[in-house]
Amino acid sequence: MRAVQALGYLHAVMRSSDSSAPSAPAALSRRRILHLGAAGLLVAAGRASAQPAAVERRGLTLAVGGKTSLPCLPLTIAEQLGYFRDEGVQVELQDHPGGGLAQQALLQGRADVAVGGLEHPIMLRQRGSNCRAFVQLGRAPQLVFGVSTRALPEFRALAQLRGRRVGITSTDSSSHWFAQRLLARAGLTPTEVEFVAVGTASTPVAALREGRIDALADIDPAISLLEYRGDIRVVADTRSLRGTQEVYGGPMPGACLYAPDAFVLRHPQTVQALANAVVRALKWLQTAGPSDIVRVVPESHMHGDRSVYLSAFDKAREAMSPDGVASDEGVAIAHRIVTQHLQAGANPRATASGASYTNDFARRARQKYLAP
Repeated sequence: MRAVQALGYLHAVMRSSDSSAPSAPAALSRRRILHLGAAGLLVAAGRASAQPAAVERRGLTLAVGGKTSLPCLPLTIAEQLGYFRDEGVQVELQDHPGGGLAQQALLQGRADVAVGGLEHPIMLRQRGSNCRAFVQLGRAPQLVFGVSTRALPEFRALAQLRGRRVGITSTDSSSHWFAQRLLARAGLTPTEVEFVAVGTASTPVAALREGRIDALADIDPAISLLEYRGDIRVVADTRSLRGTQEVYGGPMPGACLYAPDAFVLRHPQTVQALANAVVRALKWLQTAGPSDIVRVVPESHMHGDRSVYLSAFDKAREAMSPDGVASDEGVAIAHRIVTQHLQAGANPRATASGASYTNDFARRARQKYLAP
C-alpha cells in the first residue's frame, strides 16, 4: 500500500513539475525517471515483504544443558553469526551443567525455552507438564558411555560397575537415562551404582582423571578430551547413526528446543524465529571447515585444545541435523524409550507422538533457508 501511495505521489510530482506541454526529449526523460522510480519502489516493497513477521517476544532466555558442548554448537553459531538478531529476537543462552537443570529452569519460569534431548518434553508430559519440541539440533544424541582405564584396567563387562560411581551431566538428564538404559542391559538397577552429577565441558574430564568417578556418560568435547589421552574406554557411542542404531534399535533424535504448549501457541512468530535461526545455523555447519569453526566458535569452547575440538566436530558432523526436522520413526522411538524407562514406576500416561514434537516450524524454516 505504501509503495502504491508513493508511486502516485511520484506521478503527481512529475505532472506538477511543468504545466506546459513538454518537448519530446523532456517527456522521454520524465518517463524514464518515472520508470526508474517505480522500479525502485517495487524493489523496496519486495524487501519489506521479505522481512520476518513481527515477533511477539523480542527478548528470550534459552536454558541450555551444556552451552559449550558439541550438541549445542548450532546455538553458538546462530548467536555468533547474528542469526537470532536477523530474525528479530534477542536470545540469552543460559548455561546449565546438564539437561535436567535446564529443564528445571524452564519449569521454574527462569527460562522461556529449554534445550535438551527429546526425552525431556515426552517425560514432562508424563508428569503433567505439557511441553512441545519444535526444532532439533541433532539427529543422534551424541551421548557416549565409557569407563576409566585407570579405575578398571581389566574391564570386560558393564556388570563390573556394580557399586561404582558413574558420572552423568545432571540427574534427570538424557545422559542419566542413557546410563540407566545401558546398565539395565547388564542387569544392574539404578540403585546398584552411585550416579554423580559432573556437568559437561572440563568438569567431567577432571572428575574422571582424579578418580572421583569410575565411568562416565557425557558428550563432546569432554569425551574426546578423555579419549585423546587414553583416560577412557568407550563402551557405547551415539555420535554416529550406526552407534545410535545399536543402542536404541533405530534413529533417536538428539538435542532439541522445547517449550510449554502455552508459549508455543501464544508466540508462534517468536518460535518460528528461533527455528529459522537454528536451521540457518545447521545449514552453515553442513559446509563449515576447520578454519570456519576457529573463526566463529569462541576459543573458550575448545577447553584448551583446539585440535581435539576440531576432531570432535568432524566426528559430530553426521549426528547434526541437516534441517531441524525430526523423523516420525525417531520421535516414535523416543516415546518408546521413555515408556520403557517409566514402566518400573507409575503406569505411564499414553501420549501421542505428535503431542510432544511438531515439525511445522522446522519445515517452514527449511523452506526459507534450504529450498533449492
